[in-house]
Amino acid sequence: MEYQSAAAAAASTAGPSSKARAAILALSSIVTAIPPSLASSENPALALLHDPDVASQVSSLLRRPGSGSGDDNLCRWLYDTFHSGDPDLQLVVLRHVPTVAGVYLSRASQRKPDAGFECVLLALYAHATTARGGQSVTVTVPDVSHPSVYHETRDSSANSIATDLNLAVVSPSLEPHGTVRSSRRSRIVGVALELYHSRIAQMPVGSKIDFCEFCVAWSGLTGDPYKDDAGDIGGGGDVDRSPISGQGTGSGRIPMPWEFLQPALRILGHCMLRPAPGEEKEKEKERLEEAAVAACRSLYARSVHEIDPKAVLATGSLLRLRKIGLESGPEADHTELPSQNVIVLSSSSGSLSSLGK
Repeated sequence: MEYQSAAAAAASTAGPSSKARAAILALSSIVTAIPPSLASSENPALALLHDPDVASQVSSLLRRPGSGSGDDNLCRWLYDTFHSGDPDLQLVVLRHVPTVAGVYLSRASQRKPDAGFECVLLALYAHATTARGGQSVTVTVPDVSHPSVYHETRDSSANSIATDLNLAVVSPSLEPHGTVRSSRRSRIVGVALELYHSRIAQMPVGSKIDFCEFCVAWSGLTGDPYKDDAGDIGGGGDVDRSPISGQGTGSGRIPMPWEFLQPALRILGHCMLRPAPGEEKEKEKERLEEAAVAACRSLYARSVHEIDPKAVLATGSLLRLRKIGLESGPEADHTELPSQNVIVLSSSSGSLSSLGK
């Protein structure tokens, strides 16, 4: 009853700060301890998002054996908080998507009832379905077989080529689903990962590391699967693919179709390549990069074992890009003048002194 009254208060309040404080009050009846400073901060939702102690308590509750059931108060809190309409509170829910998806998919093969997890994932899926409005996510791919707009051509038919032929579908259109079936599971979880990736720049490092660790478990391989330097993958050289000690099959192995693997690799690409510096400390960035590399290597080994060309190309390309980034030093700026303050002149007719005379 205490949780239900707090959730009702969160739904009735109008201001974002009031909603966040009501959500924190509701969460305080579920987790062990919440610092009083969270509710009194200027932005309670962002303070809750970046609080490592509360996040650790939530993660522990989501991982416990009896979590994810239909009467799980924490899953209900995640569901209600995401439907609050506050973008900052929705970030708090997205912060725990790796754990929700990781635990749920790992238990899917055991056929345990996880109605609580499914409600949270369906809420994210419905939100993405409404936001897209029945449209698919596409990107424009340059067609090198035709001249660009910056080149002159005498072929008048080149201008009549339809531009939609150069569109690549990143994510197909979504159909509304009210339940999770085995045939829809990968798609629904994949859309939740796409939503997570769209806000990944605002996610704490701990959440990203959790996702990388779950990727290793999902691959079903423990330890470093191959004795290769990541740079040799996709580079045309010979790869030593002899198994090493510590390789084995884990119990968390799950099916990984492309509709699920594609958003997972986008998240790993962000974690590995770090496109922009954030506010995190350098040590945390190194931990994140190491976790992402380990996850990508495990997924690469999984794709090689299953002989999946698309997955091999995608995972191998990520590892190759990382290798290129490590090997490339600071680029030379040829417009800079040399640091010497003496200009030496040479001539075929004589030395510098003779030129001076």
